Amino acid sequence: MSSDARRPQIPTDMKAFNDKLIAEFRANHGKLSGRMANSQILLLTTTGSRSGAQRTTVIGYRPYGENLAVIASNNGAEKSPSWFFNLLANPVATVEVGPNKFQVRARVSGPEERPRLGAIIDYLEQQQALTSRQIPVVVLERL
Repeated sequence: MSSDARRPQIPTDMKAFNDKLIAEFRANHGKLSGRMANSQILLLTTTGSRSGAQRTTVIGYRPYGENLAVIASNNGAEKSPSWFFNLLANPVATVEVGPNKFQVRARVSGPEERPRLGAIIDYLEQQQALTSRQIPVVVLERL
């Protein structure tokens, strides 16, 4: 089976899809409907590494103690998502989880921590199988 056959179904207009999810998330205090109703997602607002503009994206997460763990998979693409590069340039970001909104500092997990995070992030292995690059695992620490 080719990696394209295993790749998750991605909307043709990802920006429009995310914009709709963001609006619904905010209007319903973090609750989503339809096929996204039971998803563990957060809204991550980063500062653009080149533009300096605020950028909000939808990301799956898992709790990691007092922190949150996310992966920079970009749906298995060969390049990490823009939000990851934004966090490398400016690790302070805003997270919205359910009705809560707070600031975080992002850090990329090290090799000693990755197995523990891989056990928590149940979809990491599936996403990793789609790409030859090592998908970064990011820990969002509440400030």
